Amino acid sequence: MLVLAVDTATPAVTAGLVEVGERARVLAERVTVDAKAHGELLTPHVRDALAEAGRELADVDAIVCGVGPGPFTGLRAGMVSAGALGHALGKPVYPVCSLDAIAAAVPGEPLLVVTDARRREVYWATYDAQGVRVDGPHVSPAAEVRAPHATRVAGADLHDFGLPLVEPVHPTPAGLVAAARAELLACAEPGPLTPLYLRRPDAVVPGARKRVSPR
Repeated sequence: MLVLAVDTATPAVTAGLVEVGERARVLAERVTVDAKAHGELLTPHVRDALAEAGRELADVDAIVCGVGPGPFTGLRAGMVSAGALGHALGKPVYPVCSLDAIAAAVPGEPLLVVTDARRREVYWATYDAQGVRVDGPHVSPAAEVRAPHATRVAGADLHDFGLPLVEPVHPTPAGLVAAARAELLACAEPGPLTPLYLRRPDAVVPGARKRVSPR
């Protein structure tokens, strides 16, 4: 099975091709860390990864897409692109929590995963030794993160959590596919492609205009 993996939930613009069988093998990947270039770089990254692997979009059997948590603009770039490609190709698009993708790349010990939520806050979740999420995802100031059982922290280096810091910093194609592996191999029906924003939007619907009493 040939899987296209994309993620734009963090400052990294990530795209890669992964061959999934008894083991997963990354055929090609492109990653650029630029929080302002998700929309500009994702499609070229997909195109370049396909070219390096000697494949075409028509060869792709499924798409895996990170759905956050992440900021609105960057996150939507990856999700809209993945959704459009899936629709055009008639291929399933599997949503994956981007924190799960980071955790899937470093199983073996209880883990805290943290990414930058801006506004002096972080997105975070905790995982057991098998990489199963046990708490989160949440958004909060770093000082309010609670991970009593974690022995390592992966993701962005944003705060001293008193734990050894391990890679990856951002979701990788291998991690994205690993997080969706069971569904991919079972050819399961994908869940809805719903973004994990975790915050209420800044924009609000204007209220009714105040009535002005005549003088």
